[in-house]
Amino acid sequence: MWFVYILRCADNTLYTGITTNIDRRIHEHNTDNRMGSKYARVRRPVILLYNESFTNRSEVSKREIVIKKMSRDEKERLIFQYLPS
Repeated sequence: MWFVYILRCADNTLYTGITTNIDRRIHEHNTDNRMGSKYARVRRPVILLYNESFTNRSEVSKREIVIKKMSRDEKERLIFQYLPS
């Protein structure tokens, strides 16, 4: 299983990525200077706001590209729709 995810960084920016293990990846972004992304490393802590699951890397990569091309407002709407009511 593959996941695309959106994080909110401490400076209120949004970061989008893909992984096979969300918990491990969030931990890496928040604690690991080698495995965490360079972008998130200097904007800690990060929190998970959104994720979608896919069966293969090709599908998740295509979705990641779509999300990364979205404006911030579009990403915020996507996140808002995902939140439990």
